[in-house]
Amino acid sequence: MVFQIGSALLDACVLSALEEEPLYGYALTQKVKSVVDISESTLYPVLRRLTKDGLLSTYDQPFNGRNRRYYVLTDYGKSQLIFLRNEWISYKERLDGILINKEAKIKACPHAMSSSMDSDFASQNKEAKILSSSMDSDFASQNKEDLG
Repeated sequence: MVFQIGSALLDACVLSALEEEPLYGYALTQKVKSVVDISESTLYPVLRRLTKDGLLSTYDQPFNGRNRRYYVLTDYGKSQLIFLRNEWISYKERLDGILINKEAKIKACPHAMSSSMDSDFASQNKEAKILSSSMDSDFASQNKEDLG
């Protein structure tokens, strides 16, 4: 993914992943990694911080001769998750307003309303490359004329 994730959004992803049920560390990291490009070594300090801050609690449960540490959303964590979701909705609406502006899409690519955003981007990117290539060619020709 080309977009970097900030700590508040990562917190929201972790809290949301725990909303339905407690998860042990590895299962939780796999669930978060399925939607966010992040390493386990980055996620475990986040889990410790969220636990320290009272948003999560933990308990250990034996499994095949080892203890699994389970993470549980606290009441404070649930209220923080609601807050973060509301913030995300507001933030996403503002981003969508600039990134997915329907009028701009129509002007840039008239067929955009009937195709996916990915194909719109690919089409616009292809057009930009063609334009850039054409401009490079024109620039080279002009420089050749100026030197000749």
